[in-house]
Amino acid sequence: MTDDIPSLPALIASLPDIEAPRILIPDGWKQGRTAYGGLTTALALAVVKRRWPDLPPLRSAQIAFVGPVSGEAEIRTELLRRGRTAAYIQADVVSDGALGVRITFIFMHARESHVELPPRSLDPAQIPLRKPPTDIPSMAPSFVRNFDIRSTGEEQQGVAHMSRWARLRDRTGLDPMVELAVIGDVLPPAAMRLFREFGPLSSMNWQINLLVEQPETEDGWWLLRTTSDHVQSGSSGQQMSIHNSRGEAIATATQFVALFV
Repeated sequence: MTDDIPSLPALIASLPDIEAPRILIPDGWKQGRTAYGGLTTALALAVVKRRWPDLPPLRSAQIAFVGPVSGEAEIRTELLRRGRTAAYIQADVVSDGALGVRITFIFMHARESHVELPPRSLDPAQIPLRKPPTDIPSMAPSFVRNFDIRSTGEEQQGVAHMSRWARLRDRTGLDPMVELAVIGDVLPPAAMRLFREFGPLSSMNWQINLLVEQPETEDGWWLLRTTSDHVQSGSSGQQMSIHNSRGEAIATATQFVALFV
């Protein structure tokens, strides 16, 4: 964290232990007029895991960014269904009396199966280096200052692909899945690599699928990649992945983004 921005562990610790806690979103965790989507997802997951401490591992989350979240936000959670294998829990983040973010978390036990297709990890020779730090651009949203972000040198001008190493500056005592939730959406949309001039954009939804039960990496560093599969009619869809420091695949994701350029 920085001196004037409360860290994610501090924000989670400040959440009252009640069914629908409220929290003031700090300016240092915003992107434009709304809270950073990774923050609202992480806070909601922390509330869910506190309310239902005996859940199976998190395996998937479907996040819809319905409206802006700013000022005081309320996190409402509801158990939709719990069976022998899986539990579905909905979390709504409400701000100024309106729904801001709706999340469906899916928690599921591992099961025996004769079908196996391991996730695609990186060959050690393909793991990119972390480049030296550079100054944060003045146009970067304020939430970026809560992270260390390093270039990989893999990107090319005019190609809708982004690749970065990233870590949360203060992750003290965080649940690994909460840490992954806050960092998984930290990259800007890959479509920005095609911009001829800068303009606003907005993430509309995000789905992340977890490939491991306990994500681990070295010194907090995660390799994030995102590639647009279409950019047209003012929107973009992208495929995303997260690898740990050993190149092992940790999560895959998709995202739909509105472009105002």
